[in-house]
This record gives sequence, C-alpha cells and structure tokens, in this order.
Amino acid sequence: CAAENLALAAAAQGRGGALHFDAAGEGGVMFSPGSVSDHPADLFAAIPQRQSTRAEYDGQPVSASDLAQLEDAARMPGVNLVLITEPNRLGRVRDLVVAGNTAQMADPAFVRELKDWLRFSPRQALAAGDGLFTGASGNPVAPAWLGGTMFDLFFTADAENEKYARQMASSAGVAVFLAERDDPEHWVLAGRACQRFALKATALGLRHAFINQPVEVAGLRNDMAQLAGMPGRRPDIVMRFGSGPLLPYSPRRPVEAVLTA
Repeated sequence: CAAENLALAAAAQGRGGALHFDAAGEGGVMFSPGSVSDHPADLFAAIPQRQSTRAEYDGQPVSASDLAQLEDAARMPGVNLVLITEPNRLGRVRDLVVAGNTAQMADPAFVRELKDWLRFSPRQALAAGDGLFTGASGNPVAPAWLGGTMFDLFFTADAENEKYARQMASSAGVAVFLAERDDPEHWVLAGRACQRFALKATALGLRHAFINQPVEVAGLRNDMAQLAGMPGRRPDIVMRFGSGPLLPYSPRRPVEAVLTA
C-alpha cells in the first residue's frame, strides 16, 4: 500500500515509477520523468481521505458501474481480484470471519498485542502518533487507564463475533485479493492492488474495512480460496465494502518526524 501511495505521489509530480525486486527478494521503487497515465489523479487525491471504516454500512448494493470501476482500478499484473456480492456467499465469508475471530480471541498473545496497539483517548492517540484510536473503530473513548480496564472486561469473542456479523450483513460485498505467487514481490503487488481498490472506493464515496481473519488464521485460507473460486491459491487480503458513515481518523506522525536525510 505504501509503495502504491509513493508511485501515485510521484506521478502527481510528473514522474513515473517502477517497482523492482532483485534475486534476494529486496525491493525498491525507481522514479524518472515519463508517462504517468496509469496513475489516475483521483486515486492520488484520495490518499489523505482514505480510511478503514470499521462501522456498519447501509446495506445497499453497489452499482454495476462502480463495481467495474473498482475492478479496473485494482487491475495489477500477477494479482487476481474476486468480488463477492451474492448474499449466500457473503454469509459464508461471514462464517469464516467469525471462525477466524474466535480462534484469534483464544490466543492470549494476539489479544495482548491488540490491546497494546489501541489508543483509548484522543490525548493518548496524539501522544503516541500511531496505533488505532478507539473512536476510529466506533468504540467508546475513555481515559487510557479506564479504557484498558473496559477492554479486559468487555472485549469478548461473543461480542466481537456479533459485531462482525452485523458489519458483514450491512456490507454490499467483499473483495478478495490473491497473488499468483507466494513471494515478497507478489505480496507487494497484492498490497498495491488493494490500495488502488481502496483509493478508488474512497473517490466513489464508498467505505471499506479489512476482514483478514480468513487470511491471518492459516487453517482457513484454503476455505477462503475455495469460496473465492480459486482453490489452491493463497488469499492475501480480504476486505468488505459498501456505503456508510465516515468515522474519526486515527492520528499519525507528521511527515517530518518519519523522514531521514
């Protein structure tokens, strides 16, 4: 996703970019003056507006025209995008998300890492400059000490599964990204395709959010590939999409704080 943002930003300055990998799997992006026709301006403009909107959507379908634009924007050599919009198949995706979430919630290390990554108050989020502000996921905002206590008391598998089931029921569809090979180059290509999809959705006024449990829990990947109609492949990214509200953005560090000379 970062590589695609970089390519889009370079294109906006009149420089084309090419992603390359060497034999050791190390990658980089090279920029030079040239054609930028494959980096649409609307995707660049959407970068600061894009967010993973972890909310319930309005349940309305996305038009065929918008679906076609999403597919076209995400087209990337070496990556397949599968859009799932049929209610029965979406219900099966929901079941995989719930199964994956149940497995993750039973892993103390996963829950501990998630808690460490949350920022429960605006002050905590601004001070850290990273992490996920709870307001950005539609969860209660509280002082850091109280937020941690509330997390321990109320963050349960049942509550999270019910939330994910509602969110899935409100979504217009699911996008599954599957790279042709399981190597660093194709992981990055899948991320670039995903970012282009997300930016196009933002430009169209649509929302999206990751539901990667069927990818993160290895035992569910084959089921997700079967459901996507590509058995034997390894799904890389799964996200839901639809129309819905904007939520608060998670604060991030200023550019000057992360660039080095």
